[in-house]
Amino acid sequence: MIDVQRLRVLRTVAEHGSFNQAAQALRLTPSAISQHIAALERSLGAQVVARSTRGVTLTPAGRIMVGAAESVAAELAHAQQEVDRLGSGRTQLTIATFTSGGRLLLPGALTRLTTAHPDTVVHVREAEPEDSLPLVRQGAVDLALAYHFDGPLPGRPGHSSSLAWTALMDDPLHVVLPETHPLAGHEALDLTELAAEPWVLGCHKTETYLRRYAEHAGFDPEVRGTTTDYFFARSLVAAGTGISLVPSIALTPPIPGLRTIPITPPTPTRHLGVVTIHRRNRPQVRTLLRALQEQAAAMNEPCPPHTTNRPHSAVRN
Repeated sequence: MIDVQRLRVLRTVAEHGSFNQAAQALRLTPSAISQHIAALERSLGAQVVARSTRGVTLTPAGRIMVGAAESVAAELAHAQQEVDRLGSGRTQLTIATFTSGGRLLLPGALTRLTTAHPDTVVHVREAEPEDSLPLVRQGAVDLALAYHFDGPLPGRPGHSSSLAWTALMDDPLHVVLPETHPLAGHEALDLTELAAEPWVLGCHKTETYLRRYAEHAGFDPEVRGTTTDYFFARSLVAAGTGISLVPSIALTPPIPGLRTIPITPPTPTRHLGVVTIHRRNRPQVRTLLRALQEQAAAMNEPCPPHTTNRPHSAVRN
């Protein structure tokens, strides 16, 4: 029989990439970590980590076992929630969300949830997808409102099989600039037209996208500021610090003196969705998921050119 504690040790080793750091996280000695891994490998009859001077990496068998470890952790967390519910008579539901999605999509959905399940106690944690997805896998949160750009969902390779992604909507980025800007009257803009402009960005991932695009287009963007808040970034644009790239759902509330202009195709787009555990089927999760889908559909209205009144997005099938 596979020891749960050894699975926990393996998962921590995979997370930190070394025995020493895993030992610090678990308050064990590196020798104890090594012994746990060796015992797990003996019980499996297979090597789970490959050791090198640069640390440790998972073998194919190790990746399978880490996925199992995360499933076990999620099931134990769910069992604890059910035991707590028996004692209190109330169900706990924990949600992770990124800031702009939480602000625009979550409140209305939570109202529907609490109406349908008034005895549910809701906890909300703010987290970016690279942090919230592991929390879902581990059972620390029941679902995560998340996003990704053109690439896959953030997370360690080989660890996404336990997760289910439900698409909500596409969230295209727009150029935000002062209404006095020489390009403010354009119907759409190519980012190459803005190569000489200074930028103020409201997300590190947006900066990463801009720099990747600029590299292919042959220019080096001058980034004068990177914040973690799109409203703050737009405020800096209004103050004349630079221009910005802002997703549709982060264009509200409007700020006087700014223009919002679509980007010519291929338009950079965030894909918004909900991440859950495949096997989790709690009524509260189903209710909240439906409410988020309805909330996203309600936001699917065209945005008139040069305004910041409403987000422009398309629901994904």
